[in-house]
Amino acid sequence: MIPHPLRQSRRALLGSAGLGLGAIALNALLHDDAAAVGQAAGGSQLPHFPATVKNVIFLFMSGGPGHMDTFDPKPQLTALEGEFVPDSIAANVPNIPRSGVGSKLMASPFGFQKYGESGIEVSDLLPHTARHVDDLCVIRSLNHRIPVHGPAENFTLTGSSLGERPSLGGWVTYGLGSEARDLPGFIVLSSNSSGPAPQRPGWGSGFLPARFQGTQLDDQRGVPYSELPNLYSVADRREQLDFIRMMNRQHLQRQYQNSELEARIESYELGFRMQMNAPEILDLSRETEATQKMYGIDQKPSAVFGRHCLLARRLVEQGVRFIQLRNGGWDAHGSLKSNHINRCRATDQPIAGLLQDLKQRNLLEHTLVVWGGEFGRTPTTEGNRTGDKRGRDHSPAGYTMWMAGGGVRGGQVIGATDELGFVPVERPLSPHDLHATMLHGLGLDQHKLVYLHNSREEIPTVLGGEVIREAFAG
Repeated sequence: MIPHPLRQSRRALLGSAGLGLGAIALNALLHDDAAAVGQAAGGSQLPHFPATVKNVIFLFMSGGPGHMDTFDPKPQLTALEGEFVPDSIAANVPNIPRSGVGSKLMASPFGFQKYGESGIEVSDLLPHTARHVDDLCVIRSLNHRIPVHGPAENFTLTGSSLGERPSLGGWVTYGLGSEARDLPGFIVLSSNSSGPAPQRPGWGSGFLPARFQGTQLDDQRGVPYSELPNLYSVADRREQLDFIRMMNRQHLQRQYQNSELEARIESYELGFRMQMNAPEILDLSRETEATQKMYGIDQKPSAVFGRHCLLARRLVEQGVRFIQLRNGGWDAHGSLKSNHINRCRATDQPIAGLLQDLKQRNLLEHTLVVWGGEFGRTPTTEGNRTGDKRGRDHSPAGYTMWMAGGGVRGGQVIGATDELGFVPVERPLSPHDLHATMLHGLGLDQHKLVYLHNSREEIPTVLGGEVIREAFAG
């Protein structure tokens, strides 16, 4: 039996109306209430100070690219090729991983050249990205202490190795929401699943309400299982959703702040809007042949990641707040040369195309692009492999990432590792510092973006990180 209308909440009243204007009004109120819940729980919904970044594209290279093979040249490593780490160097390098001392040094199989007005050196593996080096802020001194893929990936994307915390994308959409009405505010696209399994916490919501988790997108099919079945009309779906919503809202009245149920209700509506609008957004045939070629979509090695990068630009145009593009397979314990050649063939031109396209459309100035993996690779070989079969082990103790756009001052290098590439010797920085910096660009103060969890005010950077202020122009 439905209670007297005068004793009902506005949600219950509108929910009981079922179809028609009541359902339409309820949908609008749900959107407003979602923002209100975020504010009440600590999300600001507005920047804390003027922002230089509106959207983020995180190019996550899963498996760990070798920093001395991409953006951190080491001539001394070439000079000592095949030798054990000299005691004189080991003694002068603080906290050198002991596993590296007894292994033979491995010179990079790739050359380096200076590019742009800045003269930053970039590997011959990345000729397309290298042309944009004056837009890149290369950070050569990232480090942490987690040598295993899964926990390290969690740490890089959530700030904790345990996988229990929200991803950075979840925090960003919690704090700022999204301008995209017909798409999720946080979208994930994955390519090349070889190597370590992707860590779901990297796009999860953790202890935040479930609606802030990332949505996995298939560039060919859109959101899996979102298509309308055959012989099923839009009107049929609308009627079904209105009835499901009415039942769920009534059930929610008995479930105090059930974020999973709230997220499920909202997901039905978002899914419906995506069914109506996402196909057009995902249709890359609308792009010119020249644009698709710029992203490398016309070439087999780079076609998949090229489509993802082009989709990222289109999603930015739609107002999607945070986009994570994942490319796996960088875990080169053996055959590093062929591994990195293949991975760079798949990603170099698409990334360069993305930077060029964002720039020519005046989107790069407010879109922050971040590149890197969960760690780098050691200067030494792993095991007894020889020749081109040699590879490198994991190196969380020192590695490279870069940022571009969104007010970042390009053409600069921040930090440095030692002469062999083991550990930072200048401006050591952690993933927490990188997160604090990205949030700062978005106008978010890491200490003010809080969520009450287990009677503790949690912040995105766990115990705090340092904003890399020199990364920004002005």
